[in-house]
Amino acid sequence: MRVCILGAGVVGLATAYQLARDGHAVTVLDAEPGPGMVTSFANGAQLSYSYVAPFAAPGVAWKLPGWLADPDGPMRLRPDFTWHQIRWLWRFWRACTATQSNATTAALLRLAALSRELTHDVTARERLDYAFSASGKLVVYPDDAGLAGARAQVELQARMGSRQEVLDRAECLAREPALASIASRIAGGVWTESEDAGDCQLFCAELVRVLRASNFDVSFRFGTRVTQLLTAGGRVVGAATPHGVQEADAFVLALGMGARALARPLGLDVPIYPLKGYSLTVPITGVAPAVSVTDISQKVVYARLGSRLRIAGMADLVGADMRFDNARLDTLLRQARGTFPDASDWRELRPWTGLRPATPTSLPMLGPAPGWPNLHCNLGQGALGFTLAMGSAAVVADMIAGRAPRIEARAFSA
Repeated sequence: MRVCILGAGVVGLATAYQLARDGHAVTVLDAEPGPGMVTSFANGAQLSYSYVAPFAAPGVAWKLPGWLADPDGPMRLRPDFTWHQIRWLWRFWRACTATQSNATTAALLRLAALSRELTHDVTARERLDYAFSASGKLVVYPDDAGLAGARAQVELQARMGSRQEVLDRAECLAREPALASIASRIAGGVWTESEDAGDCQLFCAELVRVLRASNFDVSFRFGTRVTQLLTAGGRVVGAATPHGVQEADAFVLALGMGARALARPLGLDVPIYPLKGYSLTVPITGVAPAVSVTDISQKVVYARLGSRLRIAGMADLVGADMRFDNARLDTLLRQARGTFPDASDWRELRPWTGLRPATPTSLPMLGPAPGWPNLHCNLGQGALGFTLAMGSAAVVADMIAGRAPRIEARAFSA
């Protein structure tokens, strides 16, 4: 079958790899000059297979006013009074229940477990070089109340198959000595050995290298913007570009936020909203963490990428605004220097910002779009795009092949 994939971020390229292994002829279209140049470029770098609990959780809605009032808070909201934003926030608020949150967590843990298996498999089989490390992850909490909530989540996820360990302060410092500078504000933490880290953009580039160098029937058209999806006879028949029309038997929409504009003329209102995040990537010149670390009080993540340290955070609902907010960069830098003061000389920062396409429930949309049987969605992974990419790709590839998905996937129906 001829399959056209729209989008060469980590989700689209993982899908290309899975489809190529199934023997399909694959064409990948992307407006950027190379792979992984937008949302995948400098994300948090953590592969967090056990940390997939949805943002919409019990109690979160009541924390939002405090976060939004804090200039250094992990979340900001700029009301634009559009119907899309209002409806997304309404659906998000409705998803903040224990029943919905637990069901979503169970579904995402299944998808993440599959993704971990496939990510390890492709990394070993294809000898991918993307600063990968199976270093584990430590999430630290500032008070006993937060730690008690974390313990309850660990116990819930243990019933779903996760293996995690709750640590006290001394055990956290033994696991990651670089946290000594903030020892006084650590009550304890959660250690998960199964978590990994890696450079997502390099992962994308490595997938392109493998697909080009092998016997797979895959072609890439970078610098090619898709302007319209063409339909006839109840099917999508082509993707229009400034360089002509790309025809195929099936299409995969993996464009993140760009999917909304293409889907709208087909009568599809894709329920994703951009969560704007920031990152810094600094050279390690001193004492830096060896394991992935999340400071839950500041909602900042740290991942070691060889001789570099990736620092990422924020979830700003400000629409499709790609401009840098200097105040946010200043906050992230101040938080990082306060947590790991000796990790770098802090002169080279490599700042980045990106829009993470999130659904109100945090459940990605996988499979055929309503009314268009040969247009498959692979969208809405939010901040878990790298973590869920290979698993999401496998589910979509199974559906395109007419196979039963290898995990229970009804929760991800588009």
